[in-house]
Amino acid sequence: MNEPVISVRNLSKMYHLGTINRRTLTDELHYGWLKLCGRDPVGHMGKLGEKPKDRNPEFWALRDVSFDVQQGEIVGIIGRNGAGKSTLLKILTRITEPTRGGAVINGRVGSLLEVGTGFHPELTGRENVFMNGTILGMKKREIAAKFDEIVSFAEIEQFIDTPVKRYSSGMYVRLAFAVAAHLEPEILLVDEVLAVGDTAFQKKCLGKMTDVANEGRTILFVSHNMGAISGLCPKSIVLKDGCLDFGPVSTDAAIEQYMQEAKQLLDCRLADRKDRQGEGKILITDFSITDKDGCKLESAICGKPLDFRFEYTAAEGAELTDITVSINITTSNGVFLTLLCNEIASSTFPHIPSRGILICHLDKLAFAPGLYMLNINIQRRGVIQDWIIGAASLMVEAGNFFGTGRIPPSTHKGVFFEQSWRVDKTE
Repeated sequence: MNEPVISVRNLSKMYHLGTINRRTLTDELHYGWLKLCGRDPVGHMGKLGEKPKDRNPEFWALRDVSFDVQQGEIVGIIGRNGAGKSTLLKILTRITEPTRGGAVINGRVGSLLEVGTGFHPELTGRENVFMNGTILGMKKREIAAKFDEIVSFAEIEQFIDTPVKRYSSGMYVRLAFAVAAHLEPEILLVDEVLAVGDTAFQKKCLGKMTDVANEGRTILFVSHNMGAISGLCPKSIVLKDGCLDFGPVSTDAAIEQYMQEAKQLLDCRLADRKDRQGEGKILITDFSITDKDGCKLESAICGKPLDFRFEYTAAEGAELTDITVSINITTSNGVFLTLLCNEIASSTFPHIPSRGILICHLDKLAFAPGLYMLNINIQRRGVIQDWIIGAASLMVEAGNFFGTGRIPPSTHKGVFFEQSWRVDKTE
């Protein structure tokens, strides 16, 4: 069997929570010497800097992860927030070092991990393209040959000589992806950052990644969008709490495993969920789906009204102005359907109390029968305070949506629209 292009063995990464772990130069040299000698530096942490009782708690972002990827494979990486997906890619791109274990990569790596990574904000788009190509080991004439194609793909021709610090996040991502995909890396690592782009550009990127894979190059793709993972990646792995939970196996099997675990999390009290992101100054403590009278629903009926209710609490001193709340609704396998958001539908809440309930009311539920997943978040002036993926599920039963007494066939999936029909006579 051919040698894998990516070989990960017992990869582990540990962080100290809280403040930065302050150590002297002597401590750092001691730490490096232990690693050079092949000894486990983590086991000697009590000797480095602070005393054990004074040290910050340890957090293992990755623990003993091992897998291989062969040339030309497209492998999805699935997992909840905090599972270790982004940490894994940062180690593979040498942005951060592992605490234990290691990864052997045979090939030139191009990466798109987070907005801004790899670009210098003071340089123009043109200068950053050439700088990134040089970092990948390409010659100037090779970069120049690809330059027009990169700019055309990114759709930022008129801004290419503008410093990238003035780009919007969407422009940044478009150029970053175009650079990563067109400068011929043998291995392409892509994180969830593609979600920043618009839908049309996301489809364009997925098509380009398919082309890259057909050329025999290797892709690792991190996403919460199970539809994108399923459509692009024949194989996937599932990470859970920093460990390799499942795979590499067929993507269908990996998604099934992931969704089973997601359903188990739904039985956990929302206030106890640890897989959440955000500043945490405002926390969602409970989320429920109720009828118009406030009674909780086990399932909802298509065409009937319902309320989504966010119970929340704020930390003492937290600013409670300009609040945005949103619900991202997907199919049971993660394909995005729609977004409910107070800022888009009306306006932000100018001020909320420190404890309360935020309510989103629908006059008429428009979803076809089936199971849907809800991702929820609360923000203040665009800064995420609390974000929980798979916070709840919504089971929808058939109903008389159109008021005609005729129920659409069970094969119909998706959403319904109010509609009227007429016939016009032509001359």
